[in-house]
Amino acid sequence: MWTHEESIETSAAPARVWELLANVARWKDWNTGIESIELHGPFVADTTFTMRPPGQDALTSTLVEVKNNESFIDETVVDDTRVLVNHRLVLLPSGRTRIVYSTGITGPGAAEFGPMVTHDFPDVLAALKKLAEQS
Repeated sequence: MWTHEESIETSAAPARVWELLANVARWKDWNTGIESIELHGPFVADTTFTMRPPGQDALTSTLVEVKNNESFIDETVVDDTRVLVNHRLVLLPSGRTRIVYSTGITGPGAAEFGPMVTHDFPDVLAALKKLAEQS
């Protein structure tokens, strides 16, 4: 299994960050790796969404776990490779929020596929933080 984790701290409350994470249609506002995206139902476990990275074919992912204002995990399967991304919000003792993206990839080519999936996570997290901190 290939694993990777990125995180960033923000002054925004977990509820504010969650508001942005749960609004899938707006993910492209802070994630330049999304050309288009569509959620096929409510933001709950077992709902799928279709995301098209710029210049690539669309991928279908499934929300496998959703804990409101805390975390969600999405799963994308391409051939025999399975990608799980856990998006967590951690309220820190300082009152700040840590946004964490943890990725686990299994299957053939996981080590090659992993860096392609996660290379932009620092930029995505920075843009999410900036948007969350705007009033």
